[in-house]
Amino acid sequence: MTGNAPQQTDSPPDDQASSSRRRRWLVAGGIVLVLVTLVALSSIKIGGSTTTTTAAPTFDDLAELGEVDEGPASTEAAPDFSLTTFDGSEFNLVAHLADEGTPVFLNMWASWCFPCREEMPALDAASQRYGGVRFVGVAVQDEEAPAREFAEEIAVSYPIGADTDGSVNRAYDPLGLPASYIISAEGVILERIYGQVDEAEIDAKLGQWFGG
Repeated sequence: MTGNAPQQTDSPPDDQASSSRRRRWLVAGGIVLVLVTLVALSSIKIGGSTTTTTAAPTFDDLAELGEVDEGPASTEAAPDFSLTTFDGSEFNLVAHLADEGTPVFLNMWASWCFPCREEMPALDAASQRYGGVRFVGVAVQDEEAPAREFAEEIAVSYPIGADTDGSVNRAYDPLGLPASYIISAEGVILERIYGQVDEAEIDAKLGQWFGG
């Protein structure tokens, strides 16, 4: 008597293909999960490192991130500010414009900002060449003692002081340091300059706006 044929135990081809696809999807999903986790951990690490810095970034920091947009401003009125300079005198923007009626080159800096330190001799030299422009330096996001010490070291001839209450920094809100503002005799911000400048650049900027 002929016996029964042995029972097939292999899965149908469609089931095998489906099982293979599921395994591939599981492996791919696992890889994606690992990559997402690594990216998230890297972002947390980077974010943690930036929160420890309270001072404004320098222009070089911003340039690397592509966050600098330098160029002429619109007809924005320059915010008024008052400053007690390191020699004890007082400077007020509105009063200066009313009394002397000359343009202002406002430079914002900090003692911890290396590009600020490098450009200050050029600013001082330019201030002596351009008697018709009032140069004013304001140390922002800085302690008064190191700011004063640095100013004495450079021995600039134009009025310079510290933004002790943060009002100048809040009013002008620089993208980074150093930052300079060319203000017309009418009190309008003609141009914002972000980053270190040399004497040739200062000459070009002032020549563009005031001739000479």
